[in-house]
Amino acid sequence: MSWGIELWDQNDNLAIHTNRGIDALDKYANFLRDRVAIETEYAGKLRRLVKNYQPKKKEEEDNEFTSMQAFRNLLKEVGDLAGQREVVSESLQLQIIQGVTLLSKTLRDDRKKCLSDGAMLQQNLSTQLSSLERAKRNYEKAYRDSEKAVENYKKADMDLNLSRAEVERYKTIMTSKIQQSDDAKNEYANQLQKTNNLQQQHFSILLPAVLSRLQELDEKRTRGIREFIIGAAEVESSVAPIIARCMEGIVKAGESINEKEDSFKVIERYQSGFTPPTDIPFEDLSKLDPDSLQDHYSNSMSNHLTMRGTMSANKIKKRVGIFNIFGSNKQRQIIEACITMKNSLTADGQKEDFSDLPPNQQRKKLQAKIAELQQKIAQETNARDGLMKMKIVYETNSSLGNPMTVEGQLNESEHKLEKLKIDLKKYQGYFERANQAQVANNSPQANRNQLQNGHRTSRHSNGSADDHHDEGDDQPDDAGSLSRSGSEDNVAQIQNGHNNNNNGSASPESGLGTSHTSLPGSGQGSANENAIGEDAYFETEVEPLQPLGTCRALYPFEASSEGSIPMNEGEELQVIEIDQGDGWTRVRRANDSNGWDEGFVPTSYIECTLYA
Repeated sequence: MSWGIELWDQNDNLAIHTNRGIDALDKYANFLRDRVAIETEYAGKLRRLVKNYQPKKKEEEDNEFTSMQAFRNLLKEVGDLAGQREVVSESLQLQIIQGVTLLSKTLRDDRKKCLSDGAMLQQNLSTQLSSLERAKRNYEKAYRDSEKAVENYKKADMDLNLSRAEVERYKTIMTSKIQQSDDAKNEYANQLQKTNNLQQQHFSILLPAVLSRLQELDEKRTRGIREFIIGAAEVESSVAPIIARCMEGIVKAGESINEKEDSFKVIERYQSGFTPPTDIPFEDLSKLDPDSLQDHYSNSMSNHLTMRGTMSANKIKKRVGIFNIFGSNKQRQIIEACITMKNSLTADGQKEDFSDLPPNQQRKKLQAKIAELQQKIAQETNARDGLMKMKIVYETNSSLGNPMTVEGQLNESEHKLEKLKIDLKKYQGYFERANQAQVANNSPQANRNQLQNGHRTSRHSNGSADDHHDEGDDQPDDAGSLSRSGSEDNVAQIQNGHNNNNNGSASPESGLGTSHTSLPGSGQGSANENAIGEDAYFETEVEPLQPLGTCRALYPFEASSEGSIPMNEGEELQVIEIDQGDGWTRVRRANDSNGWDEGFVPTSYIECTLYA
C-alpha cells in the first residue's frame, strides 16, 4: 500500500498527520526526560537517606550487635539500589533521550523538505492550468471577433450602396480576424497538450514520489518509537539482576539477626565481674563501744550503699564540704593522687589502665588496646622494613637517590616502634595484674575478708587494712585498689627502664600468647631487643598477614587505580584487612608463580565471610 497511489488527493491531510506523529514523538521524549528527573531525584534521596541514617561515631560501639550489623548491611544495599537507579537514569539520558531528540529533528527537516517539494509541484501545475485558461479565453475572443468580421463582410458585400473599396476593406478585416482566431486556436491546443502532459506526470509520478517520502518518514517515526520503548525496557531489565541481588542482600541481612547472640553480647559488654553481696550479718549493738556506735552505724550504711552502687556504675559518692578539703594530710594526698590520675587519663576520660571500669570491662578494654598496639607495631615494622629496603637500594645504586634522605624517616620510625613496644609491655602488665586481681577477688578467702565485724576493709599496697570509718574518707574496693596499685607500680618500673616480668611474655591466663597479629619480638620484653643493630633488621622477615576471612566477588572489577587488583565475578579471595570506612577492602589471592597478589577492591562488590 502506497500513499502516493491510494492518497493522491489527500496531501493536506497527510501533512497534518505527519506533523501530529512528530509531536507524539516529542511528547514521548518529554516523558522520558521527566522520568529521568524522577529517577535522579529518587536516587539522590535514597543516598541522602542512607547518609542520614549512617551510624554516628558515638554509636560505633553498638556495631557488634547483629541487629545493627544487619541495619548497616541494609543501608549498604539501599545505597547500591540508589546506584542502580542512577545507572537507569544515565542510560535513558544517553541512549534513549538523545536518540529520540535526534530522530525528531531529522523527521521535521525531512517533512519540511517533502512539503516544500509538494508545494512546488502544485505551483507548477497551477501555473500551467492558468496558462491553459488564458489561452482558451484568447481563443474564444478571437473566434467571436472572426465570426463578427465574417458577418460584417457578408452584409457589406450584399449592400449595393457601398463602394468596391469599402467592400474590400471589410474583406481584409475578415481575413485578419480569421487568422487571429486560427492562431489563438493553435495556442490553446498547444497549452492544452502541455497541461495534460504535466497533469498526468504530476499525479502519476511526481506527487506520488513526494507522498511516498512522507510515508517513509512516518514509518520511520513509528519504528523509532517502537525501538525506543523496547530500549527503555531493556535498560530497566539490565539492572534487574543487580536489584534482585540487593533484595537478596536485604533479606540475608534480616536473616542474620540473632537475638540470642545479641543478648549474649549485652552480657559481655555490661558484665562487671563482681559477685552479688553476701548476707548482711546481724550486729549486736550492745557489744559495741557507745562512743563508736554512731560512726560504726554510718560506715555500715555507707558500705551497704557502695555494694548497691555497683548496679549504677558506682555513682553514689560522699560529698565533702569545701572547708574540709585540706582538713588532713590524708585528704591532701588524695588530691595530689587525683591530679596525677587526671594527667594519665585517656582521651575519652578514662584511666590509662581502665581501673575505673568493672573487672570484666577493664580486661576487655586492655585486650582491645593490646590488639591495637600489636597492629600498629606490625604496620610500623612494615614501614621500617620498607625504608630499610629503600636505603639498601639507594646505597647499591646512588643514581636512584641519596640514602641519607631516608635516614631521618628511618630514625623516626625506630623511635615510634620502640615507643609502641614499651606501651605494649605496659598494657600487658596491666592486663596480667587485672587477671591476678580477678583471681584474688574470686577466691573464697577474699569473699570472707570482704565483711569483717559487719563492715568492709580496703587492702593497700603495703598490706595494711584501714577501716572505712577512718576520718570519714571513702576507700576503693579491693579490685580498684589492686588495679590502681598495679598500674602505678608498672608505670614506675617502665620509666626506670625495666619490668618485673623479665621475659615480657603475657601469662597463660591472659590468653594473649602469640596471636596472628603479633610480630616476632613484639611480645618479648628482653632488654637486648632495644639494642638490636641494623644487621639484625636486614635479616628480619615479616610474616604475611593472616587472613581474617574469605570473600566472593559479586561483580567483576577492573583495577583502574594504584593499589587495587582486578577480580572476576564469583572469584574467591582471602580478606586480610577489613573496610576502614573508605569503601575499600584489602584482599589476597594466589598467583601462578606460587606467590600472592594483594590489593584493594570495592567493599560493595564482594560478599565477606569472616572467621569467628
